[in-house]
Amino acid sequence: MKRRAFISLLGGAVAAWPLAVRAQTAAMPSIGFLSYQSSETLADLLRAFRLGLKDTGYVEGDNVAIVYRWGENQIDRLPALADDLVHRRVAVIVTSGGPPSTFAAKATTTALPIVFAINEDPVKLGLVASLARPGGNLTGINFLTGEVATKRLELLRELVPGAARVAVLVNPANVTTTASTLRDVEAAAPALGLQLKIVNASTSGEINAAFEELVRYKADALFVASDAFFFIRRIQLVHLASRHAIPATYSTRDFPEVGGLMSYGTDLKDAYRQAGVYAGRILKGAKPAELPVVQASKFELVINHETARTLGINVPPTLLARADEVIE
Repeated sequence: MKRRAFISLLGGAVAAWPLAVRAQTAAMPSIGFLSYQSSETLADLLRAFRLGLKDTGYVEGDNVAIVYRWGENQIDRLPALADDLVHRRVAVIVTSGGPPSTFAAKATTTALPIVFAINEDPVKLGLVASLARPGGNLTGINFLTGEVATKRLELLRELVPGAARVAVLVNPANVTTTASTLRDVEAAAPALGLQLKIVNASTSGEINAAFEELVRYKADALFVASDAFFFIRRIQLVHLASRHAIPATYSTRDFPEVGGLMSYGTDLKDAYRQAGVYAGRILKGAKPAELPVVQASKFELVINHETARTLGINVPPTLLARADEVIE
């Protein structure tokens, strides 16, 4: 080959190389991650989600991109954020933070696959036709924290046997979770000999006001509903419960890890890892309609023994023996 022809050929190849790289980059699939919460509050769960993706062969930044959209605790922002993800042509949308995020995504698209991670029964919510055969463009993980309310109330009664008046803190902005929580605890309370006082909070200021109300009520204990907003405000909730010396039960281990008394609920890290697995399987060609909804099977009881001692509570040995973790 003549030198001039070789240089021309080489020059053409070099010129074409950036185009090929850009084509490969453009071809990288992307996942839209829509949450009612903020990135800071979901750091541990995001790591679990990425581990699930890795289990299916996807690593963020290497062969998959994740487009994050955060509601920053404002439910009314979710529809616009979901719409933005659709216009960005992501391959799948993963929703976090309870039913509001999932409803926003569902209302925006009937074509894009949606993987949810929610604490309510998706069949009752009308998200899927059945757990075994979702039937549409949605599937995901049901981690059931909203459906173990009765068990949490029983454990609270066992931990604080002298309690008679229990305040139940709910977020009225989260209509579906609040309704199911109240249904369950109000049905269980009479058999446990408990009187309930419902207190509402949808903002940080309302949480402060709710504690003032339950102090006036002279509540013996506090039941905090499973809710994305309360998860975000867990340090505030634990601080106020400690300040007012009120025994409290929560839905996830994140609360006793920052000083809360007790939690009982799903292992959320495992649930989000499974959501990552489902997102990866859909990227590989699986159809949401054919992926059964995964119901969480790992539940954990966590007791902060140091907090119990501070409150003057003697934890029954039988309860300590059943705890998955005792924080000293």
